[in-house]
Amino acid sequence: MAVYTEVTDEALRAFLSEYAIGALVAFRGIAEGVENSNYALKTDAGDFILTLYERRVDPEELPYFLGLMDHMAARGLSCPVPVKGRDGRALRELAERPAAICTFLPGVWPRRVRVEHCGPLGDALAAMHDAAADFPMRRPNTLGPAGWAPLLDRCRGGAEPVPGLVAELDAALAGILSDWPSALPLGQIHADLFPDNVFFMGANGGPPVVSGLIDFYFACTDLLAYDVAVCLNAWCFEPDLAFNVTKARALLGAYRARRPLTQAEIAALPVLCRGAAIRFALTRLFDWANTPAGALVTRKDPMEYVRRLRFHLAATGPEAYGI
Repeated sequence: MAVYTEVTDEALRAFLSEYAIGALVAFRGIAEGVENSNYALKTDAGDFILTLYERRVDPEELPYFLGLMDHMAARGLSCPVPVKGRDGRALRELAERPAAICTFLPGVWPRRVRVEHCGPLGDALAAMHDAAADFPMRRPNTLGPAGWAPLLDRCRGGAEPVPGLVAELDAALAGILSDWPSALPLGQIHADLFPDNVFFMGANGGPPVVSGLIDFYFACTDLLAYDVAVCLNAWCFEPDLAFNVTKARALLGAYRARRPLTQAEIAALPVLCRGAAIRFALTRLFDWANTPAGALVTRKDPMEYVRRLRFHLAATGPEAYGI
Protein backbone atom coordinates (compact mmCIF):
# COMPACT_ATOMS: atom_id res chain seq x y z
CA MET A 1 0.00 0.00 0.00
CA ALA A 2 1.42 3.35 -0.97
CA VAL A 3 -0.66 5.57 1.27
CA TYR A 4 1.28 6.13 4.47
CA THR A 5 -0.23 9.51 5.35
CA GLU A 6 -3.98 10.06 5.39
CA VAL A 7 -5.39 13.40 4.21
CA THR A 8 -8.63 14.76 5.65
CA ASP A 9 -11.26 16.36 3.46
CA GLU A 10 -10.79 19.69 5.24
CA ALA A 11 -7.01 19.66 4.79
CA LEU A 12 -7.31 18.73 1.12
CA ARG A 13 -9.80 21.50 0.34
CA ALA A 14 -7.59 24.07 2.07
CA PHE A 15 -4.60 22.76 0.11
CA LEU A 16 -6.43 22.92 -3.22
CA SER A 17 -7.47 26.51 -2.56
CA GLU A 18 -3.83 27.41 -3.25
CA TYR A 19 -4.26 26.21 -6.88
CA ALA A 20 -6.31 27.29 -9.85
CA ILE A 21 -7.22 23.76 -10.95
CA GLY A 22 -10.96 23.75 -10.34
CA ALA A 23 -13.21 22.22 -7.73
CA LEU A 24 -12.65 18.79 -6.21
CA VAL A 25 -14.64 15.96 -7.80
CA ALA A 26 -12.96 12.75 -6.54
CA PHE A 27 -9.98 11.72 -4.44
CA ARG A 28 -8.60 8.24 -3.69
CA GLY A 29 -5.39 6.58 -2.59
CA ILE A 30 -3.20 4.71 -5.10
CA ALA A 31 -1.98 1.32 -3.87
CA GLU A 32 0.99 1.01 -6.25
CA GLY A 33 4.40 2.37 -5.33
CA VAL A 34 6.46 2.01 -2.18
CA GLU A 35 8.21 5.28 -1.36
CA ASN A 36 5.57 7.99 -1.04
CA SER A 37 1.84 8.49 -0.45
CA ASN A 38 0.06 8.91 -3.78
CA TYR A 39 -3.49 9.96 -4.49
CA ALA A 40 -5.52 10.18 -7.68
CA LEU A 41 -7.11 13.60 -7.74
CA LYS A 42 -9.94 14.63 -10.04
CA THR A 43 -11.23 18.18 -10.33
CA ASP A 44 -13.64 19.73 -12.78
CA ALA A 45 -10.52 20.83 -14.70
CA GLY A 46 -9.08 17.34 -15.15
CA ASP A 47 -7.08 14.53 -13.52
CA PHE A 48 -3.95 14.94 -11.39
CA ILE A 49 -1.68 13.00 -9.04
CA LEU A 50 -1.09 14.31 -5.52
CA THR A 51 2.10 13.06 -3.86
CA LEU A 52 3.05 13.41 -0.20
CA TYR A 53 6.77 12.81 0.22
CA GLU A 54 7.48 10.55 3.14
CA ARG A 55 10.42 10.64 5.51
CA ARG A 56 12.60 8.47 3.27
CA VAL A 57 12.76 11.34 0.78
CA ASP A 58 15.10 14.22 1.61
CA PRO A 59 13.05 17.43 1.20
CA GLU A 60 16.18 19.25 0.04
CA GLU A 61 16.28 16.98 -3.04
CA LEU A 62 12.72 17.68 -4.12
CA PRO A 63 13.59 20.79 -6.16
CA TYR A 64 15.89 18.56 -8.25
CA PHE A 65 13.17 15.97 -8.93
CA LEU A 66 10.43 18.49 -9.66
CA GLY A 67 12.75 20.72 -11.66
CA LEU A 68 13.93 17.78 -13.77
CA MET A 69 10.36 16.82 -14.70
CA ASP A 70 9.50 20.42 -15.54
CA HIS A 71 12.65 20.75 -17.66
CA MET A 72 12.12 17.53 -19.63
CA ALA A 73 8.43 18.20 -20.23
CA ALA A 74 9.32 21.61 -21.64
CA ARG A 75 11.57 19.79 -24.12
CA GLY A 76 8.84 17.46 -25.29
CA LEU A 77 9.22 14.42 -23.06
CA SER A 78 5.95 12.91 -21.88
CA CYS A 79 6.34 12.86 -18.10
CA PRO A 80 4.41 14.29 -15.14
CA VAL A 81 4.54 18.08 -14.93
CA PRO A 82 4.52 19.70 -11.47
CA VAL A 83 1.53 22.02 -11.14
CA LYS A 84 2.34 25.44 -9.74
CA GLY A 85 0.06 27.12 -7.25
CA ARG A 86 -1.28 30.64 -7.46
CA ASP A 87 1.98 31.85 -5.92
CA GLY A 88 4.13 30.13 -8.59
CA ARG A 89 5.38 27.38 -6.27
CA ALA A 90 4.97 23.67 -7.05
CA LEU A 91 6.21 22.38 -3.69
CA ARG A 92 4.23 23.04 -0.53
CA GLU A 93 3.08 21.16 2.60
CA LEU A 94 0.08 18.96 3.38
CA ALA A 95 -0.54 16.82 6.49
CA GLU A 96 2.92 17.79 7.77
CA ARG A 97 4.56 16.36 4.65
CA PRO A 98 6.12 18.07 1.62
CA ALA A 99 3.58 17.71 -1.16
CA ALA A 100 3.11 18.45 -4.85
CA ILE A 101 0.47 17.99 -7.52
CA CYS A 102 1.52 16.70 -10.95
CA THR A 103 -0.36 16.22 -14.18
CA PHE A 104 -1.91 12.81 -14.90
CA LEU A 105 -0.59 10.67 -17.76
CA PRO A 106 -2.88 8.28 -19.69
CA GLY A 107 -1.87 4.71 -20.43
CA VAL A 108 -1.11 1.46 -18.64
CA TRP A 109 2.12 -0.25 -17.72
CA PRO A 110 2.79 -3.71 -19.18
CA ARG A 111 2.15 -6.57 -16.78
CA ARG A 112 3.82 -8.88 -19.30
CA VAL A 113 6.71 -7.36 -21.25
CA ARG A 114 6.77 -8.32 -24.92
CA VAL A 115 9.46 -7.68 -27.52
CA GLU A 116 7.15 -5.01 -28.97
CA HIS A 117 7.50 -2.98 -25.76
CA CYS A 118 11.30 -2.98 -25.75
CA GLY A 119 11.96 -0.88 -28.84
CA PRO A 120 9.64 1.96 -27.75
CA LEU A 121 11.17 1.75 -24.27
CA GLY A 122 14.70 2.12 -25.66
CA ASP A 123 13.67 5.11 -27.75
CA ALA A 124 11.91 6.73 -24.77
CA LEU A 125 14.97 6.25 -22.55
CA ALA A 126 17.22 7.92 -25.12
CA ALA A 127 14.68 10.72 -25.53
CA MET A 128 14.74 11.24 -21.77
CA HIS A 129 18.54 11.46 -21.76
CA ASP A 130 18.43 13.98 -24.60
CA ALA A 131 15.70 16.06 -22.93
CA ALA A 132 17.67 16.23 -19.68
CA ALA A 133 21.04 16.94 -21.31
CA ASP A 134 21.08 20.65 -20.43
CA PHE A 135 19.38 20.41 -17.04
CA PRO A 136 21.68 22.45 -14.76
CA MET A 137 21.10 20.76 -11.39
CA ARG A 138 23.02 17.72 -10.14
CA ARG A 139 22.19 14.95 -7.69
CA PRO A 140 24.65 12.17 -6.72
CA ASN A 141 23.48 8.59 -7.12
CA THR A 142 23.10 7.57 -3.48
CA LEU A 143 22.49 3.96 -4.59
CA GLY A 144 25.46 3.93 -6.96
CA PRO A 145 28.79 2.07 -6.66
CA ALA A 146 29.97 4.05 -3.63
CA GLY A 147 26.93 2.87 -1.68
CA TRP A 148 27.01 -0.83 -2.53
CA ALA A 149 29.68 -2.04 -0.09
CA PRO A 150 28.15 -0.16 2.89
CA LEU A 151 24.75 -1.57 1.96
CA LEU A 152 26.12 -5.10 1.83
CA ASP A 153 27.78 -4.58 5.22
CA ARG A 154 24.38 -3.70 6.69
CA CYS A 155 23.07 -7.08 5.50
CA ARG A 156 25.68 -9.14 7.36
CA GLY A 157 24.30 -11.26 10.15
CA GLY A 158 20.74 -10.99 8.89
CA ALA A 159 18.49 -13.53 7.26
CA GLU A 160 19.71 -14.92 3.92
CA PRO A 161 17.34 -16.42 1.36
CA VAL A 162 19.99 -19.06 0.62
CA PRO A 163 23.11 -19.94 2.64
CA GLY A 164 26.28 -18.22 1.48
CA LEU A 165 24.55 -15.43 -0.41
CA VAL A 166 26.45 -12.61 1.30
CA ALA A 167 29.76 -14.32 0.52
CA GLU A 168 28.72 -14.69 -3.13
CA LEU A 169 27.81 -11.01 -3.33
CA ASP A 170 31.09 -10.06 -1.63
CA ALA A 171 33.07 -11.78 -4.37
CA ALA A 172 30.93 -10.36 -7.17
CA LEU A 173 31.05 -6.82 -5.80
CA ALA A 174 34.84 -6.82 -5.56
CA GLY A 175 35.10 -7.59 -9.27
CA ILE A 176 32.41 -5.08 -10.24
CA LEU A 177 34.04 -2.23 -8.34
CA SER A 178 37.51 -3.02 -9.69
CA ASP A 179 36.21 -2.96 -13.28
CA TRP A 180 33.76 -0.05 -12.92
CA PRO A 181 34.21 2.52 -15.72
CA SER A 182 34.75 6.18 -14.91
CA ALA A 183 35.12 8.00 -18.23
CA LEU A 184 31.75 7.35 -19.86
CA PRO A 185 29.17 10.01 -20.83
CA LEU A 186 27.41 11.43 -17.78
CA GLY A 187 23.95 12.93 -17.46
CA GLN A 188 20.60 12.79 -15.71
CA ILE A 189 19.29 9.24 -15.43
CA HIS A 190 16.03 7.72 -14.22
CA ALA A 191 17.83 4.86 -12.41
CA ASP A 192 14.56 2.95 -11.77
CA LEU A 193 12.84 2.61 -15.15
CA PHE A 194 11.03 -0.65 -14.45
CA PRO A 195 7.93 -1.63 -16.45
CA ASP A 196 5.59 -0.12 -13.84
CA ASN A 197 7.18 3.29 -14.48
CA VAL A 198 6.46 3.29 -18.23
CA PHE A 199 2.96 3.82 -19.60
CA PHE A 200 1.91 2.53 -23.02
CA MET A 201 -1.05 3.04 -25.30
CA GLY A 202 -1.98 1.11 -28.44
CA ALA A 203 -4.34 2.60 -30.98
CA ASN A 204 -6.82 0.19 -32.61
CA GLY A 205 -4.78 -2.86 -31.74
CA GLY A 206 -1.59 -1.41 -33.20
CA PRO A 207 1.90 -1.68 -31.71
CA PRO A 208 2.38 -0.29 -28.20
CA VAL A 209 3.46 3.35 -27.99
CA VAL A 210 5.03 4.92 -24.91
CA SER A 211 2.60 7.47 -23.50
CA GLY A 212 4.77 8.59 -20.59
CA LEU A 213 7.53 7.95 -18.06
CA ILE A 214 6.80 8.36 -14.34
CA ASP A 215 8.33 8.16 -10.86
CA PHE A 216 11.56 10.14 -11.08
CA TYR A 217 12.32 9.98 -7.36
CA PHE A 218 15.46 7.85 -7.83
CA ALA A 219 16.70 10.12 -10.65
CA CYS A 220 20.27 11.30 -10.33
CA THR A 221 23.40 12.33 -12.20
CA ASP A 222 25.33 9.27 -13.32
CA LEU A 223 26.54 7.27 -16.33
CA LEU A 224 23.94 7.31 -19.09
CA ALA A 225 24.80 3.74 -20.07
CA TYR A 226 24.11 2.61 -16.50
CA ASP A 227 20.48 3.62 -17.09
CA VAL A 228 20.51 1.36 -20.15
CA ALA A 229 21.87 -1.46 -17.97
CA VAL A 230 19.07 -0.98 -15.44
CA CYS A 231 16.55 -1.39 -18.27
CA LEU A 232 18.27 -4.48 -19.68
CA ASN A 233 17.88 -6.05 -16.23
CA ALA A 234 14.28 -4.93 -15.74
CA TRP A 235 12.87 -5.60 -19.22
CA CYS A 236 14.87 -8.38 -20.88
CA PHE A 237 14.58 -11.36 -18.53
CA GLU A 238 11.68 -13.79 -18.82
CA PRO A 239 9.57 -14.93 -15.83
CA ASP A 240 11.85 -17.98 -15.54
CA LEU A 241 14.80 -15.50 -15.47
CA ALA A 242 16.20 -16.61 -18.82
CA PHE A 243 17.73 -13.67 -20.69
CA ASN A 244 15.86 -12.74 -23.88
CA VAL A 245 18.45 -11.43 -26.32
CA THR A 246 15.74 -10.48 -28.83
CA LYS A 247 14.28 -8.04 -26.30
CA ALA A 248 17.76 -6.69 -25.57
CA ARG A 249 18.48 -6.22 -29.26
CA ALA A 250 15.22 -4.30 -29.72
CA LEU A 251 15.86 -2.10 -26.67
CA LEU A 252 19.47 -1.32 -27.59
CA GLY A 253 18.73 -0.84 -31.29
CA ALA A 254 16.04 1.76 -30.62
CA TYR A 255 18.15 3.53 -27.99
CA ARG A 256 21.18 3.69 -30.29
CA ALA A 257 19.08 4.98 -33.19
CA ARG A 258 18.32 8.10 -31.16
CA ARG A 259 21.48 8.34 -29.03
CA PRO A 260 24.42 6.31 -30.34
CA LEU A 261 26.45 4.55 -27.66
CA THR A 262 30.19 5.13 -27.71
CA GLN A 263 32.50 2.15 -28.18
CA ALA A 264 33.54 2.51 -24.55
CA GLU A 265 29.90 2.36 -23.42
CA ILE A 266 29.30 -0.75 -25.52
CA ALA A 267 32.41 -2.46 -24.14
CA ALA A 268 31.32 -1.62 -20.58
CA LEU A 269 27.81 -3.14 -20.90
CA PRO A 270 28.63 -6.39 -19.03
CA VAL A 271 30.04 -4.65 -15.95
CA LEU A 272 27.32 -1.99 -16.02
CA CYS A 273 24.68 -4.75 -16.10
CA ARG A 274 26.44 -6.51 -13.21
CA GLY A 275 26.35 -3.26 -11.26
CA ALA A 276 22.66 -2.69 -11.95
CA ALA A 277 21.84 -6.28 -10.94
CA ILE A 278 23.79 -6.11 -7.70
CA ARG A 279 22.25 -2.74 -6.80
CA PHE A 280 18.73 -4.23 -6.82
CA ALA A 281 19.88 -7.50 -5.26
CA LEU A 282 21.39 -5.53 -2.37
CA THR A 283 18.40 -3.30 -1.70
CA ARG A 284 16.14 -6.36 -1.76
CA LEU A 285 18.50 -8.27 0.50
CA PHE A 286 18.58 -5.35 2.94
CA ASP A 287 14.78 -5.32 3.09
CA TRP A 288 14.77 -9.12 3.43
CA ALA A 289 17.16 -8.97 6.38
CA ASN A 290 15.65 -5.95 8.10
CA THR A 291 11.87 -6.20 7.64
CA PRO A 292 10.34 -7.27 10.99
CA ALA A 293 8.26 -10.41 11.09
CA GLY A 294 4.58 -9.57 10.67
CA ALA A 295 5.23 -6.24 8.92
CA LEU A 296 2.57 -5.32 6.37
CA VAL A 297 5.18 -5.18 3.59
CA THR A 298 5.74 -7.75 0.86
CA ARG A 299 9.46 -8.44 0.65
CA LYS A 300 10.84 -8.83 -2.88
CA ASP A 301 13.06 -11.84 -3.42
CA PRO A 302 16.71 -10.76 -3.87
CA MET A 303 17.44 -14.05 -5.66
CA GLU A 304 15.62 -12.75 -8.75
CA TYR A 305 18.45 -10.24 -9.15
CA VAL A 306 21.17 -12.60 -7.98
CA ARG A 307 20.23 -14.89 -10.85
CA ARG A 308 20.38 -11.95 -13.25
CA LEU A 309 23.79 -11.09 -11.80
CA ARG A 310 25.03 -14.62 -12.47
CA PHE A 311 24.06 -14.24 -16.14
CA HIS A 312 25.98 -10.96 -16.43
CA LEU A 313 29.03 -12.40 -14.65
CA ALA A 314 29.16 -15.09 -17.32
CA ALA A 315 28.87 -12.54 -20.15
CA THR A 316 32.25 -12.07 -21.82
CA GLY A 317 31.34 -9.11 -24.00
CA PRO A 318 28.55 -6.96 -25.46
CA GLU A 319 27.58 -9.70 -27.89
CA ALA A 320 25.75 -11.33 -24.97
CA TYR A 321 23.26 -8.44 -25.28
CA GLY A 322 22.76 -8.74 -29.02
CA ILE A 323 25.43 -6.26 -30.16
